[in-house]
Amino acid sequence: MRRWLDRLYDGAGALGAFCVFLIFVLMIVAGVGRQLNWHVSGLNDVVAWLCAAAAFFAMAHAFRHGDFVRVTLLLEAVPPKVRRALDVGCLLIAAVAVAYLTWSATSFTWESYEFAEMATGLVVIPIWIPQSTFVLGCWLLLIAMIDELVGVVRGEKPSYQRAVEERHAAGDFSSDV
Repeated sequence: MRRWLDRLYDGAGALGAFCVFLIFVLMIVAGVGRQLNWHVSGLNDVVAWLCAAAAFFAMAHAFRHGDFVRVTLLLEAVPPKVRRALDVGCLLIAAVAVAYLTWSATSFTWESYEFAEMATGLVVIPIWIPQSTFVLGCWLLLIAMIDELVGVVRGEKPSYQRAVEERHAAGDFSSDV
């Protein structure tokens, strides 16, 4: 199960990176297209959707690899048992918040689907299609949060802490600045 979840998070991160690559390609096409008098206005809509997709697909991967901003000043100053309790409490609060976000996003996107709502920009497609990347990203982040919470409750070291230790072992202290 662990390997499957790690592949899921890595796949989501790769999908987010692919969205960033597509943004790059579309921006180049738009820049060249404008010089050649092509009609490229609709690309702005697609780029905006890809920006959201890139951010939300990459969240679970970033969370599991310790790339979310965390203020660890208090955690580093307390004994390990207190730190674990604080980690569990924070993860529980975060999981509840992300669960609510996931429920809201799913409900909102489902309504867009039910009412056949269309995008209002230059690219007129069913709006639930780009919204679904938001929903999938939320579900992936929720899975990652619950996965992390279960691990910490079991007594495992939080993934962000392991990631920082691995970076330090490799001589990378750039994130400490």
